[in-house]
Amino acid sequence: MLDLVLGKKNLHCDGGSRRDFLRVGGIAGLSLASLLQLEAQAKTKKARAKSVILIYLGGGLTHHDTFDMKPDAPEEVRGKYKSIDTVVPGLRIGELLPNMAKVMDKIALVRSGAHNNDHHETATNWAMSGRFGSAFGDFPAIGAVVAHETGLGGSMPPYVAVPRNPAFTWELGKSAYLGGRYESFKAGDPNDANYKVQDLSPAEQLSPARMERRGNLRQAVDQLARKLDNSEQVKTFGEFQQRASELVLSSKARSAFAIDAETDKLRDRYGRNTFGQSCILARRLVENGVRFTTVSYSGWDHHAKIFQSCDKKLPEFDKGLSALIEDLEVRGLLDETLLAVYGEFGRTAKINKDAGRDHWAQAASLLFAGAGVKPGFILGATDKLGAFVTRRPVSPADVACTIFESLGIDPRKQLLSPDGRPIEILDQGEPVRELYV
Repeated sequence: MLDLVLGKKNLHCDGGSRRDFLRVGGIAGLSLASLLQLEAQAKTKKARAKSVILIYLGGGLTHHDTFDMKPDAPEEVRGKYKSIDTVVPGLRIGELLPNMAKVMDKIALVRSGAHNNDHHETATNWAMSGRFGSAFGDFPAIGAVVAHETGLGGSMPPYVAVPRNPAFTWELGKSAYLGGRYESFKAGDPNDANYKVQDLSPAEQLSPARMERRGNLRQAVDQLARKLDNSEQVKTFGEFQQRASELVLSSKARSAFAIDAETDKLRDRYGRNTFGQSCILARRLVENGVRFTTVSYSGWDHHAKIFQSCDKKLPEFDKGLSALIEDLEVRGLLDETLLAVYGEFGRTAKINKDAGRDHWAQAASLLFAGAGVKPGFILGATDKLGAFVTRRPVSPADVACTIFESLGIDPRKQLLSPDGRPIEILDQGEPVRELYV
């Protein structure tokens, strides 16, 4: 597919002008590889970031007990944790985040994440795509759009989920109408003993009889594919097969996922748990050219016994995230990697009768770092109870728009549904320009 420029102009989400594009299937005299190369180059101009790591806090991080504490609020609001100083003068965060306190000068803290939906599945799909739809995911996740816009070529998948996509009652943040070829590559749990990524182990040795049976099966599948050559599912299966073969044969792919190549000291620094090891794997993927990595760290839906749960989870979060930020910086990767950390919403100000905090979409804290983001910066504010945003609300569409533009992707570009219907990547939102120097 190649984008041909027409004369008509529209507006970017930041208010600038752009041109519409006419998508055509091929141009005489150019190979498919040439067309794809030209398309990829056109799509990635003016990028601040080469890669994005999204750490998704499924369930909704409690902002009152972490990054937006209210020490002067009544006890039923402020909770049991004390605040501590950080390296940023005047900025205090929760006492269970001592390592994060040391790296807040590398982070932009947004205290004004806000929208109006308190339902896990609906809000998660919104937060992961930037577009509001049903709980079942009407729009592709940001990572799937990045895969579509930057291409599937090369030995590494463009979009990886560690350990997998977020899920509550079903899998969320998927590729939606873009189809299975742009779905995330699921890395599995890198904290598992003898961790190996599915499909990246060398193929087993087959007996002659099994090879013959497999060959007969392949012939049957090929015959079916020829009969159904216009089927999206068959096309997707063929591309999956090709990509799996490329990954198996690629020493680069096997090396990227070989987390056991890291020193014990560094793995210990990240934390010997699923989140810590997922963060170190995300860094390895960035080093090897993966454009978008989602680290899914769920378990923040604390309707009861929130402090008992946070006593365990916050130290894991503190250790893993701070190590990732330090490691990216030491390796010279932070300048070209956008790190975003958020969930689908925050938690209620008042602690409930079960010693928990419930869903609350009107206020949440978000973190950004790298790729030109202003370090040690605080954006937005909530009221004295941490219940409502009082300054500079930031919506899911704003977050998605910021991520897309950091990669040089036009958030207002129109993609095509399987039936040929044009759909804007984002139908609202603007970049959070205050995040940049």
